[in-house]
Amino acid sequence: MTATHEVTNQVPPLVGHDPVAGDAVLAEACRRHADEATLASLADLGRLAGSAEAQDWGRVANENPPKLRTHDRYGHRVDEVEFHPSWHQLMGTAVGHGLAGAPWVDPSPHAHVRRAVGYLGWTQVEMGHACPTTMTYAVVPALRRSPDLAALYEPGLTSREYSFGLAEPTGKPGLIAGMGMTEKQGGSDVRANTTRAVARPDGTYALTGHKWFTSAPMSDLFLVLAQLDEGVTCFLVPRVLPDGTRNVFRVQRLKDKLGDRSNASSEVEFDGTAGWLVGEPGRGVPAIIEMVNMTRLDTVLGSAATIRAALTQAVHHAGHRRAFGALLTDQPLMQNVLADLAVESEAATALAIRLAAAVDAGESAFLRLAGAAAKFWVCKRTPTAVAEAMEVLGGNGYVEESGLPRLYRQAPLNSIWEGSGNVIALDVLRAMGRSSDTLAAVSAEIELARGTDSRFDDAVKRLHVELGDPDGLPLRARRVAGLLALCLQGSLLLRHAPHAVADAFCATRLGGDWGAVLGTLPAGVPTREIVERSRVAPA
Repeated sequence: MTATHEVTNQVPPLVGHDPVAGDAVLAEACRRHADEATLASLADLGRLAGSAEAQDWGRVANENPPKLRTHDRYGHRVDEVEFHPSWHQLMGTAVGHGLAGAPWVDPSPHAHVRRAVGYLGWTQVEMGHACPTTMTYAVVPALRRSPDLAALYEPGLTSREYSFGLAEPTGKPGLIAGMGMTEKQGGSDVRANTTRAVARPDGTYALTGHKWFTSAPMSDLFLVLAQLDEGVTCFLVPRVLPDGTRNVFRVQRLKDKLGDRSNASSEVEFDGTAGWLVGEPGRGVPAIIEMVNMTRLDTVLGSAATIRAALTQAVHHAGHRRAFGALLTDQPLMQNVLADLAVESEAATALAIRLAAAVDAGESAFLRLAGAAAKFWVCKRTPTAVAEAMEVLGGNGYVEESGLPRLYRQAPLNSIWEGSGNVIALDVLRAMGRSSDTLAAVSAEIELARGTDSRFDDAVKRLHVELGDPDGLPLRARRVAGLLALCLQGSLLLRHAPHAVADAFCATRLGGDWGAVLGTLPAGVPTREIVERSRVAPA
């Protein structure tokens, strides 16, 4: 082609940064809830996450989604899913750096914070592989309801070795776990499930039924729900049985999803499938809730990671692109947008890592309520934040090569997965109603910032008014869940963030001076200072 002009004013690739230690907000949260040594232990992961090599793994894994092979060349049923090598690079890195089940056997008092910080940084590369990583992490506390099963499988689930392929699980160096709850007729209403379990003489159960959403069907083990006479019950279903034969696990098809395309989500048919009882008969929902509480933590971490990744792209672009005679980042209105995005990101990150610290501290009451409220709010805010970041790049942001469309398609997932907005908002009410300890624990955290900002104090009063009026509370469940999460974020920022960030948060999210879109921070907010804080440092 003939060169007609010299190309200028193009933004260089975003590589060579460190989304873990180079993110001031995330690094501060790690030091606050753990220590410097914990942050240092993630140095290699942070450098890799910002490298061109890892970013290429994420792009290629997304562009080459998994493929289902139901039968082999001879017509035998195999129900295998093939993944691109880039997927295995992502999974191997996550497992190898302790982002799956490893924290449950790590003697460090900060094991779960370390894992959360690494997860928030690493999953910015590609969010699809976070699903099996999360489920492997989350299955361990649920499995411990059956000590014999935990003794068999926990060594593999907590291993730092990634071992792909179907084989007898106790003989593998590392295991990946999944879960199957949702059925066609019930959705989030798992008590409406129709999958049946029948006891066998050998102590196992034969499961017959269908699961409408089963993520990562090539995992080694699954927790699933099925009906006994006593009610909904939890079972462990391995892909390969102790004698080395394959369990009946018929993958009917892979879902064609909006996003999360590097991960396989499937429909699975059970027909006399062998399962082992987890917990007590008829107590399947409490058993699976052990797993759900941990997956809920990761929906918050993953959403915070998605917001952070979008913000990083926007700040990088604005720092190099010129329009109307000046860099975008030097223009007041763009500073307002970027600063507002940065405030959103910092609030999400602070709350996410606080939840992880609750796991280390054994604060189960706090985690039960705060996790539900955070899941509702942070996940809901993610699509809005990513869309605004995309607009910073303009038309370039709408093009696949920018990476923003992939983030945008991913953005709604965590708000939908494991209970959509209404289900989670009602669960916030349920968490408060079941035990006074949950609200007391969250209120104690909120109260730590009482008296430091009048707008925050007014928001806390509004929360108490909402909670003090039981009439029509289900109708107002979203208001309550959102306000609870905002008060938690406000408390954390007032105590730990720079004054500029906390003041902007209180003026907008709590004080009422907040427009329908981001980028409406009031006059007087030091937007440049907030934007500079959000820049990710080189590795």
